[in-house]
Amino acid sequence: MSERVRKPEWLKISIGANERYTETKRIVESHCLHTICSSGRCPNMGECWGKGTATFMIGGDICTRCCKFCNTQTGKPMPLDPQEPVHVAESIALMKLSHAVVTSVDRDDLPDLGAAHWVQTIREIKRLNPDTTVEVLIPDFQGRKELIDMVIEARPEIISHNMETVKRISPLVRSAAHYETSLEVLRQISESGTVAKSGIMVGLGETPDEVAALMDDLRDAGCRILTIGQYLQPTHKHYPVAEYVTPAQFTAYKELGLKKGFTQVESAPLVRSSYHAEKSTQYLQKR
Repeated sequence: MSERVRKPEWLKISIGANERYTETKRIVESHCLHTICSSGRCPNMGECWGKGTATFMIGGDICTRCCKFCNTQTGKPMPLDPQEPVHVAESIALMKLSHAVVTSVDRDDLPDLGAAHWVQTIREIKRLNPDTTVEVLIPDFQGRKELIDMVIEARPEIISHNMETVKRISPLVRSAAHYETSLEVLRQISESGTVAKSGIMVGLGETPDEVAALMDDLRDAGCRILTIGQYLQPTHKHYPVAEYVTPAQFTAYKELGLKKGFTQVESAPLVRSSYHAEKSTQYLQKR
């Protein structure tokens, strides 16, 4: 067995708690909601919850897929909670969020893969929070264009779908999603006139040239916003970390992405899909 790569100093995180953190936690728990912050063991949870923000995860907390990089529980999900959309919307109102981010588990067990639940959630958020911009991080819906159109027609301001990694490594760590399918999802979003966003992890064994090729593929699909962060192995059962990418390399990726035409690139070791997502709203008027 190869020796485990040691975590560098720049990845050590201080998780503090303040009154805002405690209040965010109370709102989430009192509404029986799930967040990717806790489910995905996000390293920025202390910072974001401390600022009163959270990324809501709908569709329950059990995913039908079993990706080798993801800490979300896998198995047979419970039935959808019909009250979840309004509970998410109420929580956003209580937090006074100007920009709300929502993601979901994969629900391949459902006939519509959860698309109608997505639509209801977006509509409830907009009904109770008319001045809040909405960003959704959606699954691939198995590439079914009619389901993706349902989400687009609910009119969230930003639709994100993560590529997760470069083309060569994608089949090694994604249990059901396909690289080309994900590109087509983003292309469909972009061609609708909605801002398309994606995110990747590095440190899985990719090369800088492969990251550059991925950027080209994303730009060809019309993707405008990109996040790049360090992969952190959730447990010993997950895909191993090949390397800890240096902060200098993350800066180089950001500069390259901007040069290739992305309007926004968030690239740093602790960046995650929704990290500083509110910054994306400054680009909405350029749609």
